[in-house]
Amino acid sequence: MNSHLLLQAAAGGGGMSTLIMLAGMFGIMYLFMIRPQMKRQKEAKAYRDAVKKGDQVVTIGGVHGKVVSVSEKTVVIEFESGKARVDKTALSPNGTAESQELEAKA
Repeated sequence: MNSHLLLQAAAGGGGMSTLIMLAGMFGIMYLFMIRPQMKRQKEAKAYRDAVKKGDQVVTIGGVHGKVVSVSEKTVVIEFESGKARVDKTALSPNGTAESQELEAKA
């Protein structure tokens, strides 16, 4: 009976170490998951705000085109078969259209 109580006391006395471990886990999660995602979002917003008339762009859906006009929330893109108005959030910051590709198809 005495040894059973001693084992429980030894195992249950880690309140501060548990708190430190949880704080460490949150810190690691912040460094590897939250911070890089916030950085990508900030870069994407800066890219979309910098789009101007004449830029070659690619939408998230993969449509390559040339920007014809820009408004506060939308962009008119000209591609092979016509024009389309898309939301700025539909522009992919990772893909850039090559002018040679667009001219070769025309």
